[in-house]
Formats: sequence, structure tokens, C-alpha cells
Amino acid sequence: MASEDTPAPLLLTRAQVREVDRRAIEELGIPGIVLMENAGINATDVVTGMLEARGGDAVAVVCGGGNNGGDGYVIARHLTNAGRRVVVFSAADPVGLSGDAATNHAVCRAMGVPVLRIDDERSLAEHAPKLASADVVVDALLGTGFEAERGLRPHAAAVVSAINAAGAAETGPLVLAVDVPSGLDCDTGVASDPTVRADATATFVALKRGFSAEPARALLGEVFVLGIGTPPALARRVAEGP
Repeated sequence: MASEDTPAPLLLTRAQVREVDRRAIEELGIPGIVLMENAGINATDVVTGMLEARGGDAVAVVCGGGNNGGDGYVIARHLTNAGRRVVVFSAADPVGLSGDAATNHAVCRAMGVPVLRIDDERSLAEHAPKLASADVVVDALLGTGFEAERGLRPHAAAVVSAINAAGAAETGPLVLAVDVPSGLDCDTGVASDPTVRADATATFVALKRGFSAEPARALLGEVFVLGIGTPPALARRVAEGP
């Protein structure tokens, strides 16, 4: 519990996170791709710390089809530039990517970052065992937009199970969740079956409201709150309402 001298941590809902992004883009003029770049760069620092703790340099980045996957492609680029051994596992057909996520996927491919498709049952079965050989697995599958009441689609559930299986192996990798562990509802803290069990979570702008729920605390691991280049006062204004 926060003392009188220590303000309570800022907690944002999914709608408030979107509002921070909207105001940053529309009112401050920060392009969305810059926000994604800043998020990815800062999350890369967390991955680097996990690699150093592990004494390794192999990273598997599991990317979904939305902006969370876009963050993953940014992370993959910067880790590659730093000389790490990086493989991206694309859980969505890249043809369906759009906007900033599509741009960052294209840059990864142009750089020669290996991208393995795991967007169907056959390809997932073929490539999922490779996750266990990484030192760190980055979960960039689903983000704050996931709602537990809708549940995971079957293929997303299979990818989450593959991440968990890799992390549970005796010599398996550490797992970093980007923004929120995939399968966890950031508003309610309700965990779907399955949900990624993270060793650490790199969340952006502020803690999410659902993180304080008991089911969430067991899945988040160590939580790092990272900036995306927006003024801290913007998030506070959004949290306080109109």
C-alpha cells in the first residue's frame, strides 16, 4: 500500500491505453510508428538484461498479427543489430499484417532476420520445438486488446501452449511478455486457459488495471513499466478522465 508521501501507481484500462495513443498521435503529432519504435527499443533493453542473466544470446520472438506483433518485430530488429541470435516465429500470415506492424515485418525481412511461419497447425508442430532452444522467448502474440470473455482462438491457444511448454522445460528459456502475457485480460486480470506464464512483463506507459488481480500476479513475473515517448502527464490526464 502506498504511503501518504508515495502516490499510488497509475493503473490504466485498455480504453485508456488506446486514448493515450490517440492523443499522442492526434494532439501531439507523434507518429504511431515512432511510439512502436520507442516501445520496442525499451523492451529490447529488458530482453538484453534477461540474456545477460542467462548467459546466452539466442532469442525467439513470437509475433501475432496486430501492434503487439509489431512491437515484437522492432525488438527482433534491435536485438539483431546488437549481434544477438534472433529468430522470429510469425503466428499470423504476414500477408494480413497492416500499418506499422507490416512496416516493421518488412524491415526485418529486408535485414535478413529469419522469420518462420507458425500460422497453421502443421507449421506450428514443425517449428514449436525450436522455441525451447532459445535463451529468451518474447511473447508478442496478443496485447491489451484481448478480452477473456471472448476466449482465445484455437490457434492462438496452441501457440500460447507452445510458449509455456518451452518455458517449462528443465533447461528452457526465460519468457518475456510484451505489454501483457497473451491470454490475460488487462482490464479484469482474468486468465484464459491457457495464458502465457511469463518470467517478466514489459508493459508500456503504466501498469494495467487487471495486473493487481490474484490470477494475474502469478503470471506476470517481474513487471517493468516502460515509456513509449509520451509525456507522463498525458497518461495521468487520461487516467483522471475528461
